[in-house]
Amino acid sequence: MPTSKTAKVKNPHRGSSFDSFLAEEGILEEVEAVAVKRAIALKIADLMRKGSVSKVALARRMSTSRAQLDRLLDPENPSVTLGTLSRAAKALGRKVRLEMVKM
Repeated sequence: MPTSKTAKVKNPHRGSSFDSFLAEEGILEEVEAVAVKRAIALKIADLMRKGSVSKVALARRMSTSRAQLDRLLDPENPSVTLGTLSRAAKALGRKVRLEMVKM
């Protein structure tokens, strides 16, 4: 079914990418940061589950409080320091590897 000219006028985003829409709205970086934090929280929780490591045990291994660990595991809390992330990875027998890629 061909796209009519009036349909394009009605929806200026038709045919554009979701990333371009978010960029136009000025929220692309914020959405990406939340997505990365969510992925980090899910990965840590998955490693804890696979290794049968409780929150109390992981907090102890990290030399941190349970509250700080809860903030790290909260996918809605976008703030996380590299130090905390590194300690969590080490406590789970992993290391952190960051990569900067072209946009």
